[in-house]
Amino acid sequence: MKFSFKEDFKRIVVLCIASAVMAINIKSFVRTGGLYPGGATGLTLLIQRAFEMFANISLPYTLINVLLNLIPIYIGFRYIGKKFTLYSVLTIMLTNILTDVLPSFPITYDILLISIFGGLVNGAVISLCLMMNATTGGTDFIAIFLSDRKGVDSFNVILGFNAVLLLIAGIMFGWDKALYSIIFQYTSTQVLHMLYKQYRQHTLLVVTNNAAGVYEVISKESNHSATIISGEGSYEHQERKIVYSVVSRAECKKIIDDIKKVDPKAFVNVINTQQISGRFYQKPHE
Repeated sequence: MKFSFKEDFKRIVVLCIASAVMAINIKSFVRTGGLYPGGATGLTLLIQRAFEMFANISLPYTLINVLLNLIPIYIGFRYIGKKFTLYSVLTIMLTNILTDVLPSFPITYDILLISIFGGLVNGAVISLCLMMNATTGGTDFIAIFLSDRKGVDSFNVILGFNAVLLLIAGIMFGWDKALYSIIFQYTSTQVLHMLYKQYRQHTLLVVTNNAAGVYEVISKESNHSATIISGEGSYEHQERKIVYSVVSRAECKKIIDDIKKVDPKAFVNVINTQQISGRFYQKPHE
């Protein structure tokens, strides 16, 4: 593991802020509305409320959440990246501690507003952590492991887990809370998809007179290869080259800007890629 004071200090500060916001969101929105956010957080709250209701025992949020994260953290250390996991542990522990010690201060008691705005904050915090190469823990570790190492679409796995969680919550504590939790989870997921672009791909079709230069740009910025296809411009009947490649959405803008530098007249078509099969380079987690 390599550390850079400037970069790692920035990561620590951002992750500390994200943890504080996540804890405030749990105390101000999630607990006020009696919602279940999904993942380890939702399961922690479900276990807490079950013990309070049926055994009259108040368990610390930190204790339950740490126990639930032990296996995901092991998966992170073993298969994803040690530095990535260390920063994730920092985020998890700080969120847990702040959730236990911060006072509860409800902003609103309107459960629909809680579901929407709580989901917005939750999705934004998760996205911020992922941008800092860390995670809020729980099912995020499993999702990254399945996507990176096994090539499995983790969305259905996590969706299935959350569906079971909401089913149990609905049976135990009432269906209104479970249904509002679906709004919370949907809002959070939409924000995550909008802000975090690492696992979304774009197809680039570049018509150019400098295919070698365009390929070098794609290779340098994304570590991806490209296919060069010969063609003919129908208007001037001159030979053209088409450079075809698939890159992550996060890299796309920088690549297009650099393509314009090597060939200002290049014609670039960007297509949303729904699915790919075959080798596709993903930047490894540290």
